[in-house]
Amino acid sequence: MLKNSSIQGRFRNLSLMTTEEPLRIVADENIPYAEQVFGRIGRVTTLSGRHIRRGSIRDADILLVRSITRVDGALLEGSPVQIVGTATIGLDHIDEYYLKSRGIRLASAAGSNANSVAEYVSAALLHLSGKRSFRLKDTTLGVVGVGHIGGRVVTMAEGLGMKVLQNDPPLARQTEDSKFLPLDALMDADVITLHVPLTFQGQDATHHLFDADRMYKMKRGSILINTSRGPVVSGKGLRAALETDHLGGAVLDVWENEPGIDVELLKLTDLGTHHIAGYSLDGKVNGTTMIYNEICGFLGLKRPWRPEDVMPEAEVPLLKVQVSGENDEVIIASIVRRIYDIKKDDEDLRKIMAIPESSRGSFFDRLRRDYPVRREFFNTELRLLGGGRELQRKFEKLGFRVGNGFQDKTGFNENC
Repeated sequence: MLKNSSIQGRFRNLSLMTTEEPLRIVADENIPYAEQVFGRIGRVTTLSGRHIRRGSIRDADILLVRSITRVDGALLEGSPVQIVGTATIGLDHIDEYYLKSRGIRLASAAGSNANSVAEYVSAALLHLSGKRSFRLKDTTLGVVGVGHIGGRVVTMAEGLGMKVLQNDPPLARQTEDSKFLPLDALMDADVITLHVPLTFQGQDATHHLFDADRMYKMKRGSILINTSRGPVVSGKGLRAALETDHLGGAVLDVWENEPGIDVELLKLTDLGTHHIAGYSLDGKVNGTTMIYNEICGFLGLKRPWRPEDVMPEAEVPLLKVQVSGENDEVIIASIVRRIYDIKKDDEDLRKIMAIPESSRGSFFDRLRRDYPVRREFFNTELRLLGGGRELQRKFEKLGFRVGNGFQDKTGFNENC
């Protein structure tokens, strides 16, 4: 129930658009198209997510955030906010109990950027296989957390020929499916990738799920990938496991104490990026669309928005591939790099090492704010000449649209 009678009345009248004043909306500036989309239902003010404070929302009816803004009583108490929308896949930054206790509605975007993160992991695996000269088809991947993201990682990894081991205790209890293994059963995997929420209590708590003890149980020389939340992994423990060569490598997109990341740990990683695994434009716009639709539902509005009307065309909408000689993994790595060069993101973050420590946090946030447009694989059509059905199937598992042969004279050409 809405706690403020005047706002309650305004919300009731919204569906008839008879309010004397527009709804007041404060939004994280990193939510794409926030002003354009939510401007359809109110007056939008955008701010840096780290600068959304009590004073910022003293007149706000709706608050729209991403993961860097902690939404709890310390922020909301005394404000008129009645709806919170988070354009993110996780809720560890939201005090759901507080919102429920105050009758504040919550709109979220579960699954919105799942494909983006899964593509990031696939790009990382392909990069690692080339850098370290191993074949993915001879490699075992352990996936910890098989929800929206982890499930897609499983599909893509199996499509690349990897043996995949899955761990997800809540799903194991719910489904009683034998494919879900105890965490200890994944410790002999060559690579382990983490896709769990950050939780601090209960039998499935994930804070420091991979602490020093856990990482020393991993196979010697194996690689850890974390794209979930930084505190799921002990940074201190990971540094020790890498410095002693127990672990062979690491890929980190998330860090403890963001944006003040551990630069010495970054130096030890194979790939280090600035919490952008889920930052494809498609994933971010999915988040905007999902919370917009949910909030419109709360308000009894029917104001459909078509993101496809404003989304830019993919940089590479069509790619013609002449396949000759190379093995499938080399070909796939070349094409994936053409669409998403994960190494470029790594190089951008490593520039933080040359920056004074006092400025590193703002540099990290600026990299995220100014992240370039990245489109997901499905936006690119591949036309393969040669390579066979198996190669086509692998590209399809990654999400590409695939045709056979060169059908016209347009598009980009790639020789593999």
